Amino acid sequence: MEAWLQHLTHERRASPRTVEAYAGAVGPYLAFLDRHRGESLTLADYGTLTAGDIRAYLAWRRSGDHPLSARSLSQALSAVRGFHGFLDRRLGTPCPALTLVRGPKVRPGAPRPVSEDQARGMLEEAGTDDDLAPWERARDEAVLTLLWGCGLRISEALSLRRADAPLADTLRITGKGGKTRLVPALPVVRAAVDAYLKALPFIGLDPDEPLFRARRGGPLSPRHVQATVQLLRGRLGLSDRATPHALRHSFATHLLGAGADLRSIQELLGHASLSTTQRYTQVDAAALMGAYAKAHPRA
Repeated sequence: MEAWLQHLTHERRASPRTVEAYAGAVGPYLAFLDRHRGESLTLADYGTLTAGDIRAYLAWRRSGDHPLSARSLSQALSAVRGFHGFLDRRLGTPCPALTLVRGPKVRPGAPRPVSEDQARGMLEEAGTDDDLAPWERARDEAVLTLLWGCGLRISEALSLRRADAPLADTLRITGKGGKTRLVPALPVVRAAVDAYLKALPFIGLDPDEPLFRARRGGPLSPRHVQATVQLLRGRLGLSDRATPHALRHSFATHLLGAGADLRSIQELLGHASLSTTQRYTQVDAAALMGAYAKAHPRA
């Protein structure tokens, strides 16, 4: 397992959180098999597993005090498949029984964005929070503006370095799986980051240090961004769906509603598959039908 995690980190270039999630999924799997078989398994034993052994593990994860949802169980099974694939390719120990096991059916849900007015309200409220120092207000507004204005994930916004600011017209973002994409930085986004830089009290940051800083000078954590949005939605009376990632969803749905094509949105979001981007058509179905009725010659 340690060799597999090293492979994910250094060869597949998976993010630390992805590696942690995979380890958290496969660790219980290995421990369960030892209990299920009544002995510590050797490498060769993993090639003799039956479909019943693997299904017993899945049933165990769906029971108990903290059962996994269908989606979480599907993700755990995906990690198990990745682990066995490594055993097959690198250590010559295939597990044929794994091909007989199917995970639970997971119905993909539609993204849950916030409206344009709600997104604007969150940015404005972040910039007027009297409980924070002026530079902290500017920082929070800049981060949220990046999420909505560029469609970034939290990790991508917080991965910006001091050398990246002031922002250029285009940002080079490294997303999931080490994939790099180019994202235009709107003037309002650049202005928000410039305002943060002007108010930032920590001078002399090295070019490779994180751009966004916490109150005591350390790198800003994703948890702070999540807590900030949680506070903002309470003040604005928004639902629980108003999360930092919802601003990324809003970036896509608002572009789609304004006439952007799916291929362009796919590139801006960094989706590997167009089918992932197509989920946004469920959200903006009304706008699409309006465009159809307006443009079709027989409408």
